[in-house]
Amino acid sequence: MDKTAAEWTAMNEPVIASFRVTGGRTDQKHPVILLTTTGARTGQPRVTPLCFVEHDGRISVIGSKGGSETDPAWYRNLLAHPEVTVECGGETFRARARTAAEPERTRLFDLQVAQMPFFDGYRRRVTTRQIPVVVFERIEG
Repeated sequence: MDKTAAEWTAMNEPVIASFRVTGGRTDQKHPVILLTTTGARTGQPRVTPLCFVEHDGRISVIGSKGGSETDPAWYRNLLAHPEVTVECGGETFRARARTAAEPERTRLFDLQVAQMPFFDGYRRRVTTRQIPVVVFERIEG
């Protein structure tokens, strides 16, 4: 069953607070970034903690929404506004988000599954959409 926006917010707020207080170290089992997108409808900043992997000097995330049949709000936001802010560890930088196409998408999904096997369960559960993988490329300057 899909969580409501309020449930996602309640779940994410303590992770965001912990991340900011500790400079990027959280009590989460897996590495986390904070992604700030611009709301597709509101134009307001939206912060979301996400598990990630690093590869080839880039960061990628999986838009699984916990195995939901719908895309996460943060993904819809970055489709409308691909320039985002990424907080990773003690560093904050601007990036341009892009959805990985095949075969890169599967390679990056498998890379994250190797580190976080629960994502494979999401991939098997979702049947009405292809779960997106998003790559963040730094904007210099």
